[in-house]
Amino acid sequence: MSLAILSSSIKGSLRSSARVAAVAKPSSAWTSRFYSTENNNTTETKDNKDATAAAGSTEEKTDKDAKSAHEEALAAKDKQLAEVKDRLLRTLADMENLRQRTAKEVANSKDYSIQKFAKDLLDTADILAMAIKNVPQEEVAETSTNAHLKNLHTGVSMTRDELLKTFKRYGVEPYDPINEKFDPNLHQANFQVPMPGKEPGTVFDVQKIGFMIKGRVLRPAQVGVVQSTD
Repeated sequence: MSLAILSSSIKGSLRSSARVAAVAKPSSAWTSRFYSTENNNTTETKDNKDATAAAGSTEEKTDKDAKSAHEEALAAKDKQLAEVKDRLLRTLADMENLRQRTAKEVANSKDYSIQKFAKDLLDTADILAMAIKNVPQEEVAETSTNAHLKNLHTGVSMTRDELLKTFKRYGVEPYDPINEKFDPNLHQANFQVPMPGKEPGTVFDVQKIGFMIKGRVLRPAQVGVVQSTD
């Protein structure tokens, strides 16, 4: 009987242990699910933070790229504006130069329009001067009885003087370089002669006087020049 009671007691203990194990097992499973959920939440939170950080980095990079593109566009516009301004200034300078050249050409055309005509009349002035020069002074003196020659000389002199006045009204003026230093820009040397007592390179004879028009040589004076004896 004691064995039967002992066996029954052992069986009861085993059943109690089984029930306790059965009751304890769901608690362990719930704990496992709890920790699994917590781990999942932690992972999701970390992933969300990483995604947020990545999104922020991408947005910042996009802003930087947009700002860089904007600055490049502004730089390109500034360069284009500078080029347009430079071309405008060059065009204005060219137009001003063209205006000045045109005005100068118009003025020159007006001032020198009679140049060829005046130059053709210089021979007439030379002939009149030659006629006056070749008349002996004693024949035209007051004491001379050659009235016809005196009147002719006076008429020729007056004609030449009137012609020179007309030249002057149009800017054509004569110049006589006697005893001046020879200037190749103003004088044409027809001959050279050594002359003691005179400085070499000096004009000692004028065959034809020179003429200028508006400060420009119309015809150089034809002269004789003192030659150096060295």
